[in-house]
Amino acid sequence: MAIRQIIEIDEEKCDGCGLCILNCAEGAMKIIDGKAKLISDNLCDGIGACLGHCPQDALKIIEREADEFDEEAVEDHLANLKKEANSTTPCQGSHNGKLGHGGRCPGSKSMIINRDDNDDEGTLISSGDIEIKIKSQLTQWPVQLKIVAEDAPYLSGRGLLIAADCVPVAYPNFHLDLLKGNSVVIGCPKFDDIAFYTEKLTNMIKNNDIKEVTVAHMEVPCCTGIVIAAETAIKNSGKDIRLNKVRIARSGQREDH
Repeated sequence: MAIRQIIEIDEEKCDGCGLCILNCAEGAMKIIDGKAKLISDNLCDGIGACLGHCPQDALKIIEREADEFDEEAVEDHLANLKKEANSTTPCQGSHNGKLGHGGRCPGSKSMIINRDDNDDEGTLISSGDIEIKIKSQLTQWPVQLKIVAEDAPYLSGRGLLIAADCVPVAYPNFHLDLLKGNSVVIGCPKFDDIAFYTEKLTNMIKNNDIKEVTVAHMEVPCCTGIVIAAETAIKNSGKDIRLNKVRIARSGQREDH
């Protein structure tokens, strides 16, 4: 070990937005339990390229005893991140210590859900003397960004909705206003790995005929990470695709920006 410059994260100030992670070329940080954390001292070069991207001023460069910066370790780490982004996440649970379907979760298998406008599907909602039948607009499975395959058959030829996972809970018209006619991936920018999201979204957009992208997020600051991931993914894909940004208030109101 040596006394050298290295990043320090003030967890009291950090709101877990993930912007620093997107701007760390070495992938040295990760969101863990809602806070940015330095994964390993030897992955941080101490230059501080991430500093100007923290809206909470939670980052600073200090001098302390730390492992030397290791370029080979960084290369291995980035390669592993890329491998994770290109693979489907296996089940966390197991039966008798074994996973189904060759080690992959059966629930993560790509599936198109056909919706027939003339069938009897739907849920009847009553309000006084008025009864309305509404239908789910979900036409795919799965929906979690971590496990949606980058080459899922439902991605091409449609719009892609990228939604923070609190949005469907807060926004009452989620299905008809945002989901209808789109493929969807959802995730939490506060608790998940934004660098992983960005890499996976980049590959999805680059390798599929996606017509446009809509990103829906909550008004809270930590949710802006998913917007940055969507913007960066479109830029990195090299495609000229329209991006619609929708912010949902905790009261349930929609605001386009």
